[in-house]
Amino acid sequence: MTTIRVVLADDQELVRTGLKMVVADLPDLEIVGEAGTGAEAVRLVGEARPDIVLMDIRMPGMDGIEATRVITATAAPPRVLMLTTFDDDDSVYESLRAGASGFLVKDMAVVDIIAAIRVVAAGDALIAPSVTRRLIEEFAERPRRALPKRRLDGITGREREVLTLVGRGLSNGEIAAALFIGPATAKTHVARLLTKLDARDRVQLVIAAYEAGLVSPT
Repeated sequence: MTTIRVVLADDQELVRTGLKMVVADLPDLEIVGEAGTGAEAVRLVGEARPDIVLMDIRMPGMDGIEATRVITATAAPPRVLMLTTFDDDDSVYESLRAGASGFLVKDMAVVDIIAAIRVVAAGDALIAPSVTRRLIEEFAERPRRALPKRRLDGITGREREVLTLVGRGLSNGEIAAALFIGPATAKTHVARLLTKLDARDRVQLVIAAYEAGLVSPT
């Protein structure tokens, strides 16, 4: 059995202790480091080489968003799951743009947090594309600094169509049906988009589609 190595980054010791107590009884998860600040998290990632980082958004000094930006810019970075109380939507959106693979709500059931760690460690998106899309739409409706429109150089017309449908929250099967192509072909197009747009997962493709203007909050 492959063990998933996890770093916990949260300035609340109670949160870290609670997660450690749960993980201690699981044979496939191991806590390899704890951090109370973003800077400590960055250092620990370099030392422990975890598979997953649970990263609190708000921490003293370097916050979780900046720490995530630094971590995901390194070679072969771990996947980062943001921890949030869900009372700061703009921060959640910015964390996804910084390279996080998704987010967890601190008061969600521990069993769901553990399941999310396993899903992301396996290389899948943390949350369903449709949920991600609705989340981004909600953020887009809030006043924030205007971002330059993202360029999509190097992708084909068909890939642009696929990216649009990914941004609308469609699964590979639904994309195949909408474009009258086979499911395997749809999966191939998504894989190529991940490579061409340097996206870690489907969450990042949804953001790319939104920032390129292929989908809009309606």
